[in-house]
Amino acid sequence: MGARICLWANTLTYPQGGGHLWVYLNWALGFRAAGCEIFWVETACAGKETAELAKGLRSKLKPYGFGDRIALTAPTGGFLPLDAVTDADLVLNFNYSADAAIVSRFRRSALIDIDPGLLQVWLSEGQVAIAPHHCYFTIGETVGLPDAKFPSGGIDWIYTPPCVALDAWPVVATPKYAAFTTVSNWSTSKEWVTFGNESYHNDKRSGFEPFLDLPQRAHHPLTLAICQAADEKLRLAADELEEKRRLHRRGWKVVHAHAVAATPWEYQRFIQASKGEFSCAKPSCVRLQNAWVSDRTLCYLASGKPAVVQHTGPSRMLPDAAGIFRFHDLDEAARCLDQVAADYERQCKLARSLAEERFDAKKIVPRVLERALN
Repeated sequence: MGARICLWANTLTYPQGGGHLWVYLNWALGFRAAGCEIFWVETACAGKETAELAKGLRSKLKPYGFGDRIALTAPTGGFLPLDAVTDADLVLNFNYSADAAIVSRFRRSALIDIDPGLLQVWLSEGQVAIAPHHCYFTIGETVGLPDAKFPSGGIDWIYTPPCVALDAWPVVATPKYAAFTTVSNWSTSKEWVTFGNESYHNDKRSGFEPFLDLPQRAHHPLTLAICQAADEKLRLAADELEEKRRLHRRGWKVVHAHAVAATPWEYQRFIQASKGEFSCAKPSCVRLQNAWVSDRTLCYLASGKPAVVQHTGPSRMLPDAAGIFRFHDLDEAARCLDQVAADYERQCKLARSLAEERFDAKKIVPRVLERALN
């Protein structure tokens, strides 16, 4: 057995998020494929609600072999105590609010930034503080570069591509009448970016707003699997109904994300039954030019599904028109969908090849492990 790794995730606040779980599952499966022993760590508070959420998490992780390897930071019956795993070789931390006293108990610690640009802005603006780690990774290609549109946050960042566990995401044939789809939270009043003298709304709804007429420009079925964020629960039903009607009038098919992607396997089935992905980025990705690519997009690519996604800046990793098509405006988005549809079989192969060549967890994990342990 190789290194013992604690992967500190942040999922208990996303009890319905099958896609959110895959952010961490792809890394966990990649480390296990590299011969590591994996423990899944979650921040928890003592109490009945945490215990119920943790049980739900265990049921979702059990099919992937991690159901009995969950450690919680607060004592919770039926789960590993934190003391049982702090002798691990490394804690790989995705939780920016992880307790510094707990992080310091591990012999080696590494933070992974999955919100490139945003995390650095939050740090620079004093909006978050993260615990000291031995090293700091980011999935943002432009983080720390001299011409970046945001500061580094005072940290020496190491770039790593995001990863996808290819063995868990095989190529799947596309159903005849499949749509281009995406899965996302949609709108929340809390998601704002404040950077210097600028402040703007940063939810997915804001990112999609300039592109809502796309169904009238590109005659390909487009489906959004979306839900309002949890902080809007008092107005949830009325708001979602009105938003669904608004999108229907513009030509979008809308399904509730919780209905099609509440678990990791449902999320996977939804992606693999799609023709490809169509998605816009949050405004911060475009403004900060962080060359961001979603972990969700990697799951589409690995499944042999081409992706048409918004351009988030120059990239060494992302092509503009091969497996992934990256658009700047509404007309270009329509052209990209037409190009994918006209050359579909080849674009499916290019999508999988891109995942294999640049985002394969079996290639990325050893490089991260080498840097993190030395």
